[in-house]
Amino acid sequence: MMIRLYTGEDGESHFEEIAPSFSWDDGLWRAPLEATTGIIFTRHPAGHFLGWHNAPRRQYVIILTGQVEFQIGDGSIRRLGPGDVLLAEDLTGRGHTTRVLSDRLSATIPLAG
Repeated sequence: MMIRLYTGEDGESHFEEIAPSFSWDDGLWRAPLEATTGIIFTRHPAGHFLGWHNAPRRQYVIILTGQVEFQIGDGSIRRLGPGDVLLAEDLTGRGHTTRVLSDRLSATIPLAG
């Protein structure tokens, strides 16, 4: 599952399910190359909670192990686990909360530009 977390015109964060646009290339389905600035691996213990905050930059967060839930202002929650991807783009507004449900390892990939 791929979820986009973005700030709406109302200043609140919102969820949107997304999918990359794939094209056939040399015998494989590929999504377009995106410019990045690096990769950060992070471990969070079960029970870790981060109160209301915004994404520090546009970035992909890929959950490698564990489960985490993100909550937005209207009370909606999305639970992500291994293989799920979050595109964090809620750079302004109230933001979201993050709760780690089981020990989590994630790869964060900041996007360039």
